[in-house]
Amino acid sequence: MRDVRRKVRRAQTIVPFGVGGILDLRGESFVAADVRSWARYAEPVDSPRLAKKLGVEGFRSAPVIPSGKAAFATRLGPSYVRFPKWLFCPQCRDMKFWRLDRERELRDKQPTCERCAGKPQLAPMRFIQVCRAGHMADIDWRRWAHSRGEGHSQRQCQVRRLRFVATPQSSGLEALRVVCAVCKAGRNLAGISQKSILKQMGLACPGTHPWQSETDEAESCEETPQAVQRGASNVYFPITHSALDIPAPAGLPEDDELTQRVVNHQLWPSFISEDGSPIADSYRGVIAHQCGVSQEFVQSVRRRHAAEAASTPSAADADDDLSIAEWAAFSAPESVTDSKTFTVRRTRLGVDHDDPGSMQELAADISAVVVADRVREVRALEGFTRYEPNSGEGEEGESGRVVSVNTQARALWLPAIETYGEGIFIAVDEERVSAWERIPSVRDWTRRIEGNLGASFKADRLRAKSGPELLPRFVMLHTLAHQFIRQLSYDSGYNAASLRERVYARSHAPGSEHPPQAGVFIYTAAGDAEGTLGGLVRQGQPPNLVETLIRLLESAQWCSQDPLCADSTGRSLANLNRAACHACTLLPETCCEIDNSLLDRTLLIGDGEVPGFFRGVVQAALEESAGAIDLP
Repeated sequence: MRDVRRKVRRAQTIVPFGVGGILDLRGESFVAADVRSWARYAEPVDSPRLAKKLGVEGFRSAPVIPSGKAAFATRLGPSYVRFPKWLFCPQCRDMKFWRLDRERELRDKQPTCERCAGKPQLAPMRFIQVCRAGHMADIDWRRWAHSRGEGHSQRQCQVRRLRFVATPQSSGLEALRVVCAVCKAGRNLAGISQKSILKQMGLACPGTHPWQSETDEAESCEETPQAVQRGASNVYFPITHSALDIPAPAGLPEDDELTQRVVNHQLWPSFISEDGSPIADSYRGVIAHQCGVSQEFVQSVRRRHAAEAASTPSAADADDDLSIAEWAAFSAPESVTDSKTFTVRRTRLGVDHDDPGSMQELAADISAVVVADRVREVRALEGFTRYEPNSGEGEEGESGRVVSVNTQARALWLPAIETYGEGIFIAVDEERVSAWERIPSVRDWTRRIEGNLGASFKADRLRAKSGPELLPRFVMLHTLAHQFIRQLSYDSGYNAASLRERVYARSHAPGSEHPPQAGVFIYTAAGDAEGTLGGLVRQGQPPNLVETLIRLLESAQWCSQDPLCADSTGRSLANLNRAACHACTLLPETCCEIDNSLLDRTLLIGDGEVPGFFRGVVQAALEESAGAIDLP
């Protein structure tokens, strides 16, 4: 059996090696091609709510090749193209431009140098070029080597025989030179990271992606190309969305069940978008036939949908709809029955009247506890940006332009994965949190954070999670979720990177009838058996949960970087955090849904100026600890 070493996990086809992402694997470098390369054997992933939000027909997941069968599998998954194509030999330093026909000759072998003894493996060049429009290409190294040519022979040389040499006389990028093997023209890499260096050489963006074939038409791109390192963090910014699989509440009337069946049909988004066109009649007939209803019923659902869309406030968006359905399911777990993907049950903290005062205070702040024995999450990749993350303003903004997972046509489906796990949902008392938000010092403190949010390039994307107005409860609950994950990583047996958060604390547009939200859901995000070990469900049962919450509030009082952390008036990018740093609050990027932003321990536990929501719990715990000390 031959050894096929180029393997990725299914979850990695979304992040970090999704469409447009660079994969470094044992000295080789590849880039993931768009979804046109996916085989017809890709497995469908069902998530009607998320599909409606993103305006697609559905999702597909890469097929899994059984262990030990990679050499004989006939099913094909996402394609990865060798990039950059400019390679060099680490011994003789000759550079070679690798073409697709050579790749077909290699099959599953690494490219090697044919001139050197032992045939050493060729290494990819370190620098590439990208632009804000999302294009990526090799740097024209022939042009770079001859950009400072002397004499007619060097300036007119068109030979592509290059060498990538390292000189011992200097250090850093000045020691690396690209030299023409014929005319001896050369230039070192000093200054290659300057923003205008490629433009000064007369190099323009080709308007292509590495996986495009010669028959694909290149875009006309006027963006200035930028030279970046192949493994730099600004080469790839994936745009992902996730949703929990929330079934329809039990006990719906038959008409509502039929309506739900029609709305969840895969052709429903196309039927809505093509309203009034001749093809809409065909869509209506197919939907009616497959859902077992009349065409008049489908049309009535369409009219009802249009009326609801017209009456919805403009500030509401699809993120709002997702959070509302999830909040309703967790608030009333009894309404969800007979579901194989969403099994929840209400539990309690287990605090009695004779328990310590800190537990009594905590029980007054927590209004509901729900454990999820089984929950399903669908995570989809919508696209990506390069060089700069997208601000949410579309192509008109100054940030990076979003590139779709299908670079030649509108994406009818998106790559996605589904994960199964467990979780804990905690809701805080609405009356108490509303009264706390009305405290002037709390409002003023949050307004300062919102001022930084309004000036941030991530404002639109963050407000999609927090709502049109940043509420104190959102920052407080988001910080609670981070502290909860950190504490659960000690108590539950899961590592922090295997846990994820969902914060339910968004504000709603004026006049909205949506209920207020105030809760967090911590759940496993691992795509394998680690997501269902039972550790979270155990920690959600009494007396484990109350002890975990008390411990996390006590640990949130101090940080190894205090007083710098506690007294901070602005940290992280765009000053979107206050008392929060890597030593006390921040988590791995896979855990947080808003990039470790809008965090502040002050609103959680309080300080001399601002009362934290759980200040009473912390003070009672401190008094109990002091009383337990035996003084001489």
